[in-house]
Amino acid sequence: MIELKTEVATKGITGKAVSNFMLHCTDADYQKWWPGTHLAFHITKYFPGDLGNHVYFDEYIGKRRFRLRGMVVEVVPGRKIVWQMKKVFRLPAWLILEMDDTAEGVRITHTLQAGFSGIGILFDPLLRLILSRDFKHDLQEHAQIEFNRLAEMLT
Repeated sequence: MIELKTEVATKGITGKAVSNFMLHCTDADYQKWWPGTHLAFHITKYFPGDLGNHVYFDEYIGKRRFRLRGMVVEVVPGRKIVWQMKKVFRLPAWLILEMDDTAEGVRITHTLQAGFSGIGILFDPLLRLILSRDFKHDLQEHAQIEFNRLAEMLT
């Protein structure tokens, strides 16, 4: 299992504000958040309570463009959202946002996990080609910038 984790301390917002934004984001909201970097993020299939929602997102992380589909597989409002990436079927990759309210704002832990189980673990080295050290650096920088921008936008 490959895990890329970044913690970001933001000021002036709550975990509830972050999770509400992420669970109900539109392309216009996403583009306003980080113009030119965040290109699209919207629900493609909605379920009451948000669990099971299908989403599409399109963004740049460093110089790489990522167009992904995901499905909300876990929601704890104000605390945690987990999207599992999918193509035709669910992939062994998850984007996890955990929010922990503090006196100043919220600490957001952004985690990307990817990896196979069983015999599929033989494919993990291929994932490391995509989730390289350079990508890890770009993703950490991206998360630091984006969540501080979100705090500014939501306050």
